[in-house]
Amino acid sequence: MTKLKTLAPLALMIALPGLGFAQEAAEAAEAVAEAGPVVGTDASSDSIFIFNSLLFLVGGFLVFFMAAGFAMLEAGLVRSKNVTMQLTKNMGLFAIAAIMYYLIGYNVMYPLGSWSIGTDETGGYLGAFGVAVLEAVGVTRDAADDYGYAATGSDFFFQLMFCAATASIVSGTLAERIKLWPFLIFTAVLTGLIYPIQASWKWGGGFLDSQYGFLDFAGSTVVHSVGGWAALAGALILGPRIGKYAKDGRVIPMMGSNLPLATLGTFILWMGWFGFNGASQLAMGSVGDVADISRIFANTNMAAAGGAFAALILTQLLFKKVDLTMVLNGALAGLVSITAEPLTPTLGAATLIGAVGGVIVVFAVPFLDKLKIDDVVGAIPVHLFAGIWGTLAVVLTNGDATIGGQVISIIIVGVFVFVVSSVLWLILRAVTGIRVTEEEEIMGLDMAELGMEAYPEFSKG
Repeated sequence: MTKLKTLAPLALMIALPGLGFAQEAAEAAEAVAEAGPVVGTDASSDSIFIFNSLLFLVGGFLVFFMAAGFAMLEAGLVRSKNVTMQLTKNMGLFAIAAIMYYLIGYNVMYPLGSWSIGTDETGGYLGAFGVAVLEAVGVTRDAADDYGYAATGSDFFFQLMFCAATASIVSGTLAERIKLWPFLIFTAVLTGLIYPIQASWKWGGGFLDSQYGFLDFAGSTVVHSVGGWAALAGALILGPRIGKYAKDGRVIPMMGSNLPLATLGTFILWMGWFGFNGASQLAMGSVGDVADISRIFANTNMAAAGGAFAALILTQLLFKKVDLTMVLNGALAGLVSITAEPLTPTLGAATLIGAVGGVIVVFAVPFLDKLKIDDVVGAIPVHLFAGIWGTLAVVLTNGDATIGGQVISIIIVGVFVFVVSSVLWLILRAVTGIRVTEEEEIMGLDMAELGMEAYPEFSKG
C-alpha cells in the first residue's frame, strides 16, 4: 500500500504532460501526495486486520480437521462392535460444542471487561452471559468490533475449534461402555460452561493471567489438561470395561479394530496442530509475526517427531517389540507437550520437550492399568499428563514464566475441572444412568445403542 503513495504523483506527472496539462499534473500530484494513500485513512491497518483474520480462518479449519483426526483415531482404537458409536459421538459433540459456544461459551470466555464476577484489574472469575454476535454484513473499518485485531467471525470460528477439541479428548477415554445421551449432555455443559470459564481465567484476561502470570500459549493446560481431567473423572465414576482387568490383576488386551485408521487419525491430528499452535500467535501483520509463526510450525513438528521417536525406542527396549499404539500416542504427547510454549524453544529443545512427552505415555499407560483406570485410547496420559509436563516446561525456555505461577495455575484449573466434572458425572449417573447394561456392552454399542454396524459384512460373514 505504501507504494501507491509513492508512485501516484509520478504517474500523474508522466501521463498528464503528454496531454499538454503540465501545470495541472503538478498540482494534481501535489494534491495526491498530501492526501496520502488513495484507499483510505489507514491502509496498513487494513492489511493487519485482513492478515490476522486470514490467520484465524486458515488455522481454524486446520483445527477443525482435527475433529476428523480424533474420530479416525478413536474408531481405529476401539473394537469393531463400537466403531459406529465413536463416530456418532464425535459428530454429536462437535455440533453441540458449536451451539453451546455460540449460546454461552464465547462471551463467558471473552467478556471484554464485562465480568459477572471480578474485573480486569482485580482479576476476573466469571465472564459475561449472552449469545455471540458477529459484525454487520459488509462492515467498514470504522464499524469493526476491533479494527486493530481481526474480524469477530474469524476469532469466534478459531476459538470454537479449541472448545470442540476439548470435548473430543473425553470421548475416547470413555469409549465402549458409556451411553450416548448422557455423554452428549456432559459435552454440552463442558463446552458451554466448564471449558469457557477456566479458559477465561487465562485467555480472557482473568485472574490466572493478571495475578499469577500464567503462561499457556496454545493450551497444554487450558485445552488438553482440561479434557484430560474431565476424562479422568468420567473414567473413575464409569469404571473399566467388562473383562479388562482379571481377578488376579492381569490386564487383558482389547485390541483396536483398525490400526491403519488410527495411524491416519494421528497424522491428521499432527497436521491440524500446525493450525492449533501456529494461529495461536494471534497476529500475522508483520515480518516478526510471520517469522514467529514459521518458528512455531517447525517446533511443533519437531516435538511430535521427538515424542514418536522416544516411544519407538522405549517400547523396543522395554517390551522387545515396538508398540505402534504407543508410537502414535507418543507423537500426540509430543504435540501436547509443546503446545504451552511452541515459540521460544530452539529446534533441539522442542524435540527434547516432545520426547519427554513420549516417555510419559509409555510409562503412564501401564500405570493407569495398575490403578484399574480404563482409558481406551490413552487420552489421559497424552492430554493430561503430557499437558501438565508441557505447562511446566515453559519455564525452561521462556524467561517470563515462573514455576510458582505455572504450578498454582495447573492446580487451580485441575481442581476446578475435576470437581465440577465429577459432580456432573455423578448427577447424570443418578438421574439417567451413564453406563450401558452388561448385555449391551458385550453385544457392542453399535447394535445396542444405534442398531447399525460399521463393518456389517464382517459380522455377518
